[in-house]
Amino acid sequence: MTPTDTPFRHFHDQLAALNRRLLAMSERAEALVELSVEALLDKDEGKAEAVIAADRELDTMELELESAALELLALQQPMARDLRFIVSAIKVTSDLERVGDHAVNIAQAAQRLISQRTTITPDPEIEDMARRARAMLGDAIDAFLRADGALGRDVCARDDQVDALHESMFRILLTHMMADPRTINPSLEYLLVSRNLERVADLATNIGEDAVFLAEGKNIKHGGAPRENSA
Repeated sequence: MTPTDTPFRHFHDQLAALNRRLLAMSERAEALVELSVEALLDKDEGKAEAVIAADRELDTMELELESAALELLALQQPMARDLRFIVSAIKVTSDLERVGDHAVNIAQAAQRLISQRTTITPDPEIEDMARRARAMLGDAIDAFLRADGALGRDVCARDDQVDALHESMFRILLTHMMADPRTINPSLEYLLVSRNLERVADLATNIGEDAVFLAEGKNIKHGGAPRENSA
């Protein structure tokens, strides 16, 4: 072993640890979205409370991951793809924390709907949106951790599908509200749920864009021009 082997190996061990922690945080965020939607569909107060209580866990994971990433930047001075990974990981961590916030919003809406005992139940539409948003999130993280630009682009392309479902949900709920003013409050709650699922898909898109940047050195946000690729 040469003298330089040990610090090099230590650096890549730290990168691998950051990768694992990011995966764990993404799995937790995705699970909270799933649980919040289950709370809504099952009218389960306990599940809603569990989501709300778990949000602080994601906050802690964000702080720990950000601290680890900043330490790597400060002490190791990474180059090329390693630098892109660490910088992008900080952004991804922030997006995952926001996913948790949206899960909490859905859980809180579920609590209010449970208390209202509404007959308005657009469950199939909510289930479809949730399934697509969660799939996007899982694929986006997979794309980022594997530096898979093609999968990252695929995630970004699927965002329009969730946007279309949100618009469809708005029209459905507007019809309910116009037909019966008593449905206004529950319809607004379901619209809030739909909006939060759309935002989860938007955050997954952000991560997909970061995957493309990591893999290709290209910034595709807002149709941006390619960045320098030095990998």
